[in-house]
Amino acid sequence: MNWTDTLLQQTAQEKLHGMRLVVISNREPYLHIYREREIMCEQPASGMVSGLDPILRACGGLWVAHGSGTADRDMVDAHDCLRVPPHDPRYVLKRVWLTKEEEAGYYYGFANEGLWPLCHVVFTRPRFELLDWTAYVRVNQKFAHAVLREIQDDPAVVWIQDYHFALLPQLLKEARPDLVVAQFWHIPWPNPEAFRICPWKQEVLWGLLANDLLGFHLRYHCDNFLATVERELEVRVDRERLSVFITTGSKPWCVHSRSSRISPGFHSKQ
Repeated sequence: MNWTDTLLQQTAQEKLHGMRLVVISNREPYLHIYREREIMCEQPASGMVSGLDPILRACGGLWVAHGSGTADRDMVDAHDCLRVPPHDPRYVLKRVWLTKEEEAGYYYGFANEGLWPLCHVVFTRPRFELLDWTAYVRVNQKFAHAVLREIQDDPAVVWIQDYHFALLPQLLKEARPDLVVAQFWHIPWPNPEAFRICPWKQEVLWGLLANDLLGFHLRYHCDNFLATVERELEVRVDRERLSVFITTGSKPWCVHSRSSRISPGFHSKQ
């Protein structure tokens, strides 16, 4: 199928039922930098950005990301937002500001020195530091606050990207149980024996299970995730339906008995 702007718009209207589309990622689709005293807008080299930017261009909506460009603060309004792309604005980009300590702990620390090597089962031993975990929690909370402030009471489909935001689905559901929250995990999921060394494994799992839909690249990764959940948490796993069922009231955001759908190939590799 050849996707066009018109086809994307029609599909979005059909699937979203008028709800606002919100994409969340660590990397922003456009950043502003100083170059010889001029401000330049650049699109970072990223498969995720290349895949999702056309969808937001066609459908509109909101993209929430870390503002990392040297001139990013000079280009936003009072609510830290701007419309992008610069020469043909189609959607809103909201930038979230992180301190150097937050970026070091959340991104370079827990996400990239802890979760990344753990999930890839590489020969480099994962590092788990309490200060990094604290920063990871704080940044997830900061992104949740930014999203909730922007969408207010509007119905929305929130599409979270990657392992930087394992806690974000639960934070959003606690505040707005009516939101439709989905997440794609862009890296592998290891077997239960490997993942069990994470000191905050249950917090990560509960955070991810707040999603209505959680996607992985391969069925093998889905099976590993379900096996990990089955090993670590008291929930009902249905492997045939690729679903996890959570008992009413077992978590704050579980207003009713609900399930999390686990899907392979939810978002294709770029």
